[in-house]
Amino acid sequence: MGVSTETDLKTPLKVQFSRAFIVDMLFTLLAAVMTGLSAGVLLILLVFGWSSAQADPAGETAAGLQLISLDGRQIEMAPLLNTRVEIDVAGMLAWVKVEQVFTNPSQLWMEGNYQFPLAEGSAVERMRMQIGKRRIEGVIEEKAAAKRIFRQAREAGKKASLLSQQRPNIFTLSATNIAPGEQVRVTIEFQQTVDYSGEEFELRFPMVVAPRYIPKQLSLDEAASISPPVIAEGAGLINPLAMEVRIDAGMPLSQVVSRYHRMVEERKEPGVVHLRLADGEVQADRDIVINWRPEIGAEPQLALFREQWQGQDYALLMLMPPASATAAEVLSRELVFIIDRSGSMSGPSMAQAKAALRLAVSRLQPDDRFNLIAFNNRSQSLFSNPQSATATNQQRALGFIDRLRADGGTEMRPALELALNQQAQVERLRQIVFLTDGSVGNEQQLFTLIQEKLGDSRLFTVGIGSAPNSHFMQRAADFGRGSFSYIGDLSEVSSAMQVLFTKLEHPSMRDIRLDWQGRGELDVEPGRLPDLYLGEPLLLALKGSDLDGELQVVGERDGAAWSRLVDLGRGETQRAGVHALWARERIRSIMASTGTTTPQQRRQAVLKIALEHQLISPFTSLVAVEKTPVRPQNESLHGGDLPVSLPAGWSVQAVFGQLPGTATWAPLNLLLGIGLLGLAWITLRFAPRVTGRWV
Repeated sequence: MGVSTETDLKTPLKVQFSRAFIVDMLFTLLAAVMTGLSAGVLLILLVFGWSSAQADPAGETAAGLQLISLDGRQIEMAPLLNTRVEIDVAGMLAWVKVEQVFTNPSQLWMEGNYQFPLAEGSAVERMRMQIGKRRIEGVIEEKAAAKRIFRQAREAGKKASLLSQQRPNIFTLSATNIAPGEQVRVTIEFQQTVDYSGEEFELRFPMVVAPRYIPKQLSLDEAASISPPVIAEGAGLINPLAMEVRIDAGMPLSQVVSRYHRMVEERKEPGVVHLRLADGEVQADRDIVINWRPEIGAEPQLALFREQWQGQDYALLMLMPPASATAAEVLSRELVFIIDRSGSMSGPSMAQAKAALRLAVSRLQPDDRFNLIAFNNRSQSLFSNPQSATATNQQRALGFIDRLRADGGTEMRPALELALNQQAQVERLRQIVFLTDGSVGNEQQLFTLIQEKLGDSRLFTVGIGSAPNSHFMQRAADFGRGSFSYIGDLSEVSSAMQVLFTKLEHPSMRDIRLDWQGRGELDVEPGRLPDLYLGEPLLLALKGSDLDGELQVVGERDGAAWSRLVDLGRGETQRAGVHALWARERIRSIMASTGTTTPQQRRQAVLKIALEHQLISPFTSLVAVEKTPVRPQNESLHGGDLPVSLPAGWSVQAVFGQLPGTATWAPLNLLLGIGLLGLAWITLRFAPRVTGRWV
């Protein structure tokens, strides 16, 4: 009883056709008409004829900045020379500086666009562009005004840069009027929090924007804004990145581990660790993930950071509730596992997901009920409704898992609907576990669906692969009142699933509320406090006119009450930038209030916060313009997009396809056929209906 679609496109939007090919195609069509070919044969030419000339995404760009003139002519390459990242971690806060250096080696005046990811919740507040000896500082403007300022500078021949948010974890940098042979240096500064769970800290630095599957509801402009062109597999060290990290944990550390990249570690003083990449530079094709664990007995139970900014007090509070010693004596469970088997999951990602799912099935108890749902273009369910976890049904599930193969698009909504519409029996606790890389472009539609259909269920997300969409993973779990975790390597499956099942099997801390006993009002983010699972801390961003008071935190776990009194005026650590993290959380809450506010209300509320705190947001951008024009008026301007690496383990063939039946521009072909031959009725009757595309 799966929901299916007939055809999907897995071809990048940035495709070029040679003039000779277009002429040849026109003559082919003319010959078809003149010789009286049947409509069926002609339709085959229309639908499949162009596929052989489509640009291979693996061959479009060998390396660096793709320089394309405004008339579509490829001019030259401008390799990205270097990306350097410096991260300074203090406690649970991280200050990040990203410096990108690239050049224009051509003899033409150029402009370039670069898309890059940042961690979910990053508060971006500074951008500086240096061209030669000139430095241009960015200022926050309303997005439409920033675009207008940038466009006017572009047309006037002035150097300018524009930094905009496309998603909370995807940003675009545009630089214009780069002189021939000139080098450009762009520095971006932002702050983020460090995750803490299961007595372990984690810093995740994303390095690549993975191709997104775009359902038909999204516009092509929006698709292009989150999908840069992709570099060929095996193209060598392209977009190299160097990184240095300083960790001041404020406590003795037992171990520091870089999961996927070799790093050199230096410990110059207790609790302080310096890290740098052992190879100097690495390919920007998978997240850098660093974990550190305090020594036994040094685990933090409370962390408090404060800042006074423009007459207001701001604080960031991490509070660890006591762990439950025993597993929950809960009602019988109903577990629904959803596994993504689209093209982006091919290779190591699919192996990781299948191994995780096998382990999950083996952990089922006799009293549990369960179901499996796999999806790409189609959603396929093992059972029409959840069934008992008998030995026979578990064997059927393992056979279902073994037969899964990764291909096709990522039609995620039908799979979620299928899971959410299967109502649980009243006496059962319903838990949905979603294994995916999250490579979709319609995140907001999915969040709305989860909010509307979740009911009493809980949704847990497991990010799979080298570059998962952290924005989708975290927010889906937030809306689903669950938690999120990541599996980036086959060796991590057992430990990651063990942590997840420990959370599922232990009672959560529920009904958390705050009692402020200080002066004035207390403005807290998140406004709706989440349930906390085993090993998870309560993280609060606070604002008030005077935070020198006591805050009582109250909750309930497994029927037993728990409370903790925190004196916000004592023992705090002063840290710059805490206000920006509060503002980022407030913006996130506003953007999530789709059921209670109008788009215009959300826009105005976000603008007020973003402009006051000087942050990039969905409605504000950073723009920098040099005062003096530098490009001669008689010199034309050329532009292009900086390609990114395909995430490690991904396959161009599996994601974008190469056969006419799986990688065609069918809509364009069909429209041309209608216009040239008047075969509208044939087209409507026989043409495949397009549901989405990879970009």
